[in-house]
Amino acid sequence: MTDEVERAVRIAEQQLAGPLPRRWRHVQSVGRKAQKLGLLPGVDREVLASAGWLHDIGYAPGIRTTGFHALDGARWLIRQGFDPRLAGLVAHHSCALYEAEERGLADTLAAEFPYEESPTSDALAYADMTTGPDGQDLQVEARLAEIRERYGPDHLVTRFWYRAEPALMASVRRTEARMAAQPM
Repeated sequence: MTDEVERAVRIAEQQLAGPLPRRWRHVQSVGRKAQKLGLLPGVDREVLASAGWLHDIGYAPGIRTTGFHALDGARWLIRQGFDPRLAGLVAHHSCALYEAEERGLADTLAAEFPYEESPTSDALAYADMTTGPDGQDLQVEARLAEIRERYGPDHLVTRFWYRAEPALMASVRRTEARMAAQPM
């Protein structure tokens, strides 16, 4: 593990383990999965691993400001001196732009953090969306169903996932194709 990934792990644990133990279980599994996916062709291994560990940092008390975890986490990462590309991956992870639209923050998100479409961003979405809230492996369809059930039919998170699902599924399928082409 590189120094930057070790820093990401340490910070995620400091910010999430105590106040948000369930979120921490999810993040640990996403981080480990992201580290394994770093072996895929075209993936920036270190950036992906760090993003996996830090993707939900915006939920942490003291970091959360707007209530939109992807934006809050990315802004905090910049203030902590993390690489802007890493912050951008966190800002846009798992189709976050759709949630930003629901929250009226799409222009802000797009202005502050460039969107990246790459094997690295696809792998981050795969790691996140195939990991349940307690760290268990799930198929992406089961993960989406779990989210919708947890938030309920009228919540903005449920609304954004209905809109984001085609883009998310395309991202997950691209990663699955890369995994099939080069078993890890």
